[in-house]
Amino acid sequence: MSYVSCALRAAAPRRLPPPWRSPRPFSSTPGPTTKKSVPYQKTLKEEGSGSGEPSRPPPSSAEVVVVGGGSLGCQTTYHLAKQGVTNVVLLERDRLTSGTTWHTAGLLWQLRPSDVEVELLAHTRDVVSRDLPAETGLHTGWVENGGLFIASNKQRLDEYKRLMSLGKVYGVESYVLTPSQTKDLYPLMNIDDLYGTLYVPKDGTMDPAGTCTTLARAATARGAMIIENCPVTGIQVRADDFGVKRVYAVETAHGTIQTPCVVNCAGVWARALGQLAGVHVPLVGMHHAYVVTERIEGIQNMPNVRDHDASVYLRLQGDALSVGGYESNPIFWEEVSEKFAFGLFDLDWDVFMQHIEGAINRVPVLEKTGIKSTVCGPESFTADHKPLMGEAPEVRGFFLGCGFNSAGMMLGGGCGRELAHWIIHGRPEKDMYGYDIRQVTLTVPGPLRFHHSLTSNNRWIRERSHESYAKNYSVVFPHDEPLAGRNVRKDPLHEELLRQGCVFQERHGWERPGWFSPGGAAPVLDYDYYGAYGQEPHRDYTYNQLLGDEYTFDFPPHHDIIKKECLTCRNALALFNMSYFGKFYLVGPEATKAANWLFTADVSKAPGSTVYTCMLNKQGGVESDLTVSRISPGDPASPLAPAFQGDGYYLAIGGAVAQHNWSHITAVLQDMKLQCKLLDCSEELGMMSIQGPLSRVVLQEVLDTDLSNEAFPFSTHKITTAAGCKVRAMRLSFVGEMGWELHVPKADCVKVYQAVMQAGARHGIANAGYRAIDSLSIEKGYRHWHADLRPDDTPLEAGLAFTCKLKSSIPFLGREAVEAQKAKGIFRRLVCFTTEEKVPMFGLEAIWRDGKVVGHVRRADFGFAIDKTIAYGYIRDPSGGPVSLDFVKSGSYELERMGVTYPAQAHTKSPFDPDNKRVKGFY
Repeated sequence: MSYVSCALRAAAPRRLPPPWRSPRPFSSTPGPTTKKSVPYQKTLKEEGSGSGEPSRPPPSSAEVVVVGGGSLGCQTTYHLAKQGVTNVVLLERDRLTSGTTWHTAGLLWQLRPSDVEVELLAHTRDVVSRDLPAETGLHTGWVENGGLFIASNKQRLDEYKRLMSLGKVYGVESYVLTPSQTKDLYPLMNIDDLYGTLYVPKDGTMDPAGTCTTLARAATARGAMIIENCPVTGIQVRADDFGVKRVYAVETAHGTIQTPCVVNCAGVWARALGQLAGVHVPLVGMHHAYVVTERIEGIQNMPNVRDHDASVYLRLQGDALSVGGYESNPIFWEEVSEKFAFGLFDLDWDVFMQHIEGAINRVPVLEKTGIKSTVCGPESFTADHKPLMGEAPEVRGFFLGCGFNSAGMMLGGGCGRELAHWIIHGRPEKDMYGYDIRQVTLTVPGPLRFHHSLTSNNRWIRERSHESYAKNYSVVFPHDEPLAGRNVRKDPLHEELLRQGCVFQERHGWERPGWFSPGGAAPVLDYDYYGAYGQEPHRDYTYNQLLGDEYTFDFPPHHDIIKKECLTCRNALALFNMSYFGKFYLVGPEATKAANWLFTADVSKAPGSTVYTCMLNKQGGVESDLTVSRISPGDPASPLAPAFQGDGYYLAIGGAVAQHNWSHITAVLQDMKLQCKLLDCSEELGMMSIQGPLSRVVLQEVLDTDLSNEAFPFSTHKITTAAGCKVRAMRLSFVGEMGWELHVPKADCVKVYQAVMQAGARHGIANAGYRAIDSLSIEKGYRHWHADLRPDDTPLEAGLAFTCKLKSSIPFLGREAVEAQKAKGIFRRLVCFTTEEKVPMFGLEAIWRDGKVVGHVRRADFGFAIDKTIAYGYIRDPSGGPVSLDFVKSGSYELERMGVTYPAQAHTKSPFDPDNKRVKGFY
C-alpha cells in the first residue's frame, strides 16, 4: 500500500468513542456549536453589504477592468497601478473580501518545494509587512509569529530538510529542530511521536480585511478606481478582421465600461464570469472549514503549526487557536449561489471530525478547550492544485487570476505582481508556466496542462480536484503520479506496452511510458477516491504499490531496472515510445516569414533538413526548444505530409509542453497577421525513437532506405517505408546516441513497432521509458524545457547560443534582448555538476561556491554510464559581476542536500561524450 494511501485512509472519518462524538469536540460540554463567525476583530461585512447602489458611478472606459474584490483582485489592481496603469477599475458586486477572502485563515508559510513559489511568497510577505505600511501609514494586520512544520517520520523530515536547503538560496531563515528543542519552543505541544520539526521564525498570518482595505487605499492613491456594489452582467467580445476574438467591453448593472482587458479574479464564481465571455474556467467549489477555540492559557505568541501527517493546521488567533485541515472526503459546492456575500455554511461535523484527533494529539490541552465558533466557507480548487492565471486562449484580453486552492492570501502579492506584468508586457517576469491558463483550455484540439477533453469532463475535474485536495498535505515525492483521472489519452502502443510491464506516467492526459517492470502488467484502475464517499478501495493494486515503493528521497527500489534500460541504450539499443509528443505543421504562403521570426535558428533550409532551435519571448527568455523540419507538400489525406500552398515546416515538441508551444506560436501569428496556418497532428501520428550503437544495424532491416552516414546524415529526415508502412524517419537523438525517430500514422504503429522489436531481438533490444530518457539526456547535457530551461532563462545563460542565428541579419523574436545581454555580459549561467559520492538528488539543492550560496539545482539525476550523480543549476557571482567560464572553472563547489554538503565538480562541457561523436555514429 502506498504512503499516500496509508495517510489518506488513516485520516478517513470513523466513529469515535465519547466524548469525541460530541458536536463540540474539544469539550465535553453538551450541545452543538451553532455560532458561525470569523475570528477577526473587523470585517467589511459590518460596514454594510448589498446596498443596491454602486459606491461610485462606473466610468465609460478603462485600460483594464478587474472583476472581484478579494485578495487577488485587490493585489492585481494595486500592482497594475504601481506599474503605471492608472486607468484601472476594480468591480466588486458586493463589498471587498465578501466572497471567499473574508473567512480565510490568512496563513503565510515561506517555504514550498518550488523555487518560483518561494519567490512569490516572499513578495507577498514584503507587500503586507513592509510596502503597504510604508505607502499608507496603515497596519495591514500582519503578525509575524513564525511557523512550525511537524514531522512524524523520516520521509517527512527529509522533505523539510530539502526546504531548508532551498531556503538558504533565498535567505529564508529556517531550522530543523529536535523534539526536545520543539518542546522548548512550544511547551503545550506533545512531542512523544515527533521525528523532528522545521521552524521558520518569520512566517506569519495576514488579516483579510486589513490587507485588502490597505491595498485599496494604496491603489486608489495611484489613480485606480474601486467600485463596490457593482455586479458584472455581461462581457462584450468582438472578432477582429482576422477572426480573432477580443474583449471589447464589460457590462454592469449600472453601465457599460469599454475596455480591451478584463481580469477574472472572481474566485469560486470565476466559472460563471468566464461563461459570459465564452471562456472555460476549470475549477470546482468546495466547503473548506476551520474552528476557533476559546481562550487557551499559554498559547500566546506561539508559532503557527502545520502537522502534515495529521492533515491539520493550528493557527494562532490571539489567545486562541484556529484549527483546520484538508480532509479525504471534502464536500463539493454543487450549485454555486450567485448571492453568497459574507456567507458561511453549517459545519458538517461528520466530515470535520477527522481533524480532531490529530489536533488533540498534537496539543493535548485542546481536549478540555471549548469551541467559540465554526468557519466553513466556499473555496475554489483546481485539478492540479495550482492557480489559473494568464490570458485565455479563447478570447484575447481576457485574463484569469483565480482557482487559488485556499492559498489566495499568501500567493496574492506575488501572483498579483506577475499578473500585472503579464497584462502590461504580454508575459510575467517569473516562470509562471505551471499556473498558465493556456496550458488548461484551448479552442482547438491539442495537448495541454489539462486537455480540452478533460476540462469539459466533469467527472475528470471532480476526480482530480478531489485527489489534489486530499493530498494537499502529502509529502511531495520526486516520482509520484496521480491515481485520479487516468487513461484518458492513450497512444496506439498503450496496450502493447502495458502487456510488457510498462509502468505509465501521466502528462497532460496522456499515458506515457515511465519504466518497465519485470513483474508484468500494472494497469491503472478507475479512481477509488481513497475509499471516501463509500467507495470500495482497490485491493492488491499493483500500480499503486509500485508508486508507493518509490515514496523516498533515497535511490528508489527500481533504480537498477532504470539502470538496465539506460545501459542497454548506451551499449546496444532501446526503443522509446514518444507518441505523446506534440506534432504540428506550420504551412502557408508566409510560413517561412513566420518561421524566421519565431525560431532562433535558421530553419529556412532545403526540404529534408531538421534543425534544433529555440523560441524566445521579447525579453529573450526561452519559451520552447524543439525540432523543426522543412517539408514538401504531400497527400491531403496523409498526416505524414499534408498538402499546402507555399512553404511547410514540421514541428516536434515534448508532449508535456506542446500546448505552451501552440499558444505561443498562435499568439505570434495573430499579432503579426501572417498568412499561414498551424495544424495539429498530435493524435494522428505515433512516434518511436530507436537509439543506441546498434540502431543502424537493426533499422536497416526494417526501413527501405540507406541509413549510412553519407546517405542519411545526422539532423535530416525523409519519408520511407517500414514493414510496408509509410513513415517519416528522422535522424535525431534525445539521449546522446546514434538513432532515428519514426513518425508513424497511428493505424500502423503496432505493425511498425513489432517489426522493429523482432529485428532487434537478436541484438538485445529493450523497451525503455521516460525515467531512462531523463537520466540519459542529463548525462549528455541535453536541456529539458521547464526544468533547466524556462521562460526566464536566456539561450546565452543556458549554453544554447549556438541555436541563435546572430551571425545572420535575419531578425527573430527576442534577438534584440539576446544581443543586448551578449554586449553587457552574462550574470547568470547554467553549470553542470557531478559528485563523486553516489547520492540521490532531484533538484532544489543549494549550490555553494567558495563557501557562499550562488544558486540552486534545477534538475538532477543519476548518470549510469559515468556512474555519477549529475546536477544542473544556474549560478551567480555573489559580488554582482558577470559569470564567465573562468569564474565557473575557478571556484570550489559543494551541493547541499537536506542540510548536508557534498563536494562537486563543475563542468563546462558534458561529462559524457563531450565531442559529440556518438550521435554522428562514431563509436
